[in-house]
Formats: sequence, C-alpha cells, structure tokens
Amino acid sequence: MMQLAAPHTWPAAILPVLFTTSVAIARGYAISVTLMAALLIICILMQSAVNTFNDYYDFVKGTDSVENQDDPTDAVLVYNNINPRSTLILGISFLVVAFVLGAYVVWVSSWVTLVIGLVGALIIVMYSAGKTPISYLPIGEYVSGITMGGLISLACYFAYTGDLAWEILLLSFPVIAGIGLIMFTNNTCDIEKDREAGRKTQAVLLGRERARTAYHGVVIIWVIAIIVLIGVYFTPGLIGVPFMLLILYPTLSMMFANPLTSETRGPAMGTCLNLNIGLGISYCLCIFIGGSTTLLW
Repeated sequence: MMQLAAPHTWPAAILPVLFTTSVAIARGYAISVTLMAALLIICILMQSAVNTFNDYYDFVKGTDSVENQDDPTDAVLVYNNINPRSTLILGISFLVVAFVLGAYVVWVSSWVTLVIGLVGALIIVMYSAGKTPISYLPIGEYVSGITMGGLISLACYFAYTGDLAWEILLLSFPVIAGIGLIMFTNNTCDIEKDREAGRKTQAVLLGRERARTAYHGVVIIWVIAIIVLIGVYFTPGLIGVPFMLLILYPTLSMMFANPLTSETRGPAMGTCLNLNIGLGISYCLCIFIGGSTTLLW
C-alpha cells in the first residue's frame, strides 16, 4: 500500500500547502493549524491516488512489465502478487477519504473549495484512466503542474483567507514548474518505454537531446522565477536568495550532469525531488521573511 502511495512523490502534494501557508501568514492572516493539517492530508491522499491509479492502469494495459521496468517500487503490481481490483479500490479509497476531509474544509470556507476539489479529482481520474489518458499526451507535465501547483494552491489560499486571489496562480509558478519537472524527468528517462507503449509525451515528441535542452531551460526559468517573484512581491526576502543558491548549487549541478536515460532514472528522480524540496522550502522561507518584515514596518 505504501509503495503504491509512493511517499517519495509527496513533496508535490506538500509544497503547495506550505507555499500558500507562507503567503497567507506573510499577508497577515491567522492560520488554523487544524485546517492546515486537513489540507496537507487531503493533498497527500490525492497525490497517493494519482500514483495508485498510474500503477493500476500501467499494469492492466501492459505498459509495465519485468522486461521494461527494473524498479519494483515503480511497478508494484508487476513485482507483487496484488489483485488489480484491490489496487483500484485503494485508489478510489484515497479519493473518498480526501473528500470526507474536504467536507470540513468546505464547512469552514465555502463551496468554492468543493468546486476546485471536484475539478482536481476529475483531472486525477482522466490523468490515468480512459482510452487516451492525459499521461499519454504531450500535455501531461503541464496538467500535473498546473493542477497540483496551481489549482491546489488557489484552493488552499481561499480556504485560509476567503479570498479567491488569482494572483496566487502567478505566485505559484515556481511550484507549478517544479511539479511539472518531476513528470518531465520521469518521461525523459522513459522515452523508449513510452514510445513502445504508444505514449506521445512531450519528451517522446522532442527526443532525448531536445528534451534535455528543454529540461535544463525549465530549471533555469524555475530558479529565475523564484528570484523575480520574491523581488517584486516580497522584496526583503531577497536576503535569503544567495543562501538558497549556495546550498542548492550541488543539487543543481547534478541535475545538469544527469543524461536522463533509463539507467539514470533513479538518481534523476531523486535529484529532482530533492531540488523541489530545497527550492520549495527556500521560496516559502523568503516569502515568510519578506512578508513578516513588511508587516513589521
């Protein structure tokens, strides 16, 4: 069950909540710890549902096999004697529990969070299920990034503040880019496997060399976006940027050095997740410093 939930991908679910919490605090809102905990658990459950549905549909469609998938934790149904129907029920259960907790969030905020949550759940199902799932298309990276990094951030900020601030979508761009890059890392390393399965991901269409160039470009844009957004909206927080760059320089170097092949998929995913955590936490801290300093002034 834990392998299907894939805890190593949970930063994609946790960072949007930490980001919106930082923005809300920086702007002077009081934060309910209970509400924050509920939002964290909901987002983790939704991410776990995505991971479970992916494993289920990749197995039943024959995309994952012992021949093309050497990581047992990434093809759980292939390497373990699990009833596929039980896996499907588990994925649905993750969503059901998320919506039960979501009832509390709707109660303390508004029906707007319910609408955004329903849109997110629909995208989760469409991402893996159906004749042509979103994960088979060249929009998969964009959809995963915008849904988890953008829509979830918008819903969390509204739950905290009661303000449907579309500006949050702009501020959440670094979160969107980081989450999208997780999928882009996976797809670039899996080009051969995805091509055989009939997937037309962004990486498959670009080819490995152009995909690596685009990948490096996204990393650069990701870092620049953090610096620019902090400078414009949370200016005092720029004091933390040099420390962020200094601490994360080794991780950034590893990302640029990785050839993004099937053989280096494990290290590539680990580095991308570590950079998401490092840049995400740094962004949140700079927002918090910038907002707190502004409030004190």
